[in-house]
Amino acid sequence: PLFEEIVLEELPDGFRKVQDANGAIVIQKPGVRSIPSEVDHLFKGRKEWEELYRPKLLWSADRVDPSTIPAAAFDPGRTRPFGLHCGSLFGKIRDWIGIVNLSYLQADDPPLFDEIVETAGELCLRCTEAALATGARFDFAHFWEDICFKSGPLVNPAVFAAKVGPWYRRITTLTHRHGLEICSLDCDGMIDSLIPTWIANGVNTMFPIEVGTWGASIAPWRERYGRELRGVGGMDKRVFAHGRAAVDREIERLKPLVDLGGFIPCPDHRVAPDAEWDTVRYYTERMRDAFGR
Repeated sequence: PLFEEIVLEELPDGFRKVQDANGAIVIQKPGVRSIPSEVDHLFKGRKEWEELYRPKLLWSADRVDPSTIPAAAFDPGRTRPFGLHCGSLFGKIRDWIGIVNLSYLQADDPPLFDEIVETAGELCLRCTEAALATGARFDFAHFWEDICFKSGPLVNPAVFAAKVGPWYRRITTLTHRHGLEICSLDCDGMIDSLIPTWIANGVNTMFPIEVGTWGASIAPWRERYGRELRGVGGMDKRVFAHGRAAVDREIERLKPLVDLGGFIPCPDHRVAPDAEWDTVRYYTERMRDAFGR
């Protein structure tokens, strides 16, 4: 269950201070869709964990609603692929607690940090088991994390490997037993130092491969990890503001990456406000011509 969203204070210029569904205190402006600034969190330590957070995260079969799985997922003759969302093993913890609190918690209260990771991991595992037990036919597994930014991860890679890696392994072992050979992961930013943990624990498809200011590409990852690593994204959406010639150059850049196999190019996240609609339409046409889709 989510926290109740509560407006705590009306601020100047139309902004307001809000307790959001994660228990974070954020500054929002109605109608603005960008990520709000976090200024505080309900979580302060073990007291809040045990009273406010842990009760929401304990496994309970009566909270599972199989009707949320689309009927088409049970159709053996379907052509549309369906993914099984296996949850978040660290990103949601960051949302609940905040990156500063979470960074200090690892050093200030290691037992509590471990308990939070274990609780989230156990819930994700049990929910994945419940979904697979319905008999629905899924085509791939997927995690959400969003724990990197333009210079690297928001978590020490060694801590991530030791504490979170085993939970990926438990869940991907389960999904592999059910024939889900692809396990993808949504993690923004420069993910290079976390890829070893994911690959070692059964996560083999990276998304969205943000080009950003750091020039992410599947090419160096493929050289290091081989064809086991796959990817989605990697298209530089900034070209949408620079006309058709820029689109042509970007598609030529993508061609050798697509030829590697196991890579689906697409823009990451939202198309920027400065994109030209005619250029976006031209891009989709050129993509079909170049890649046969």
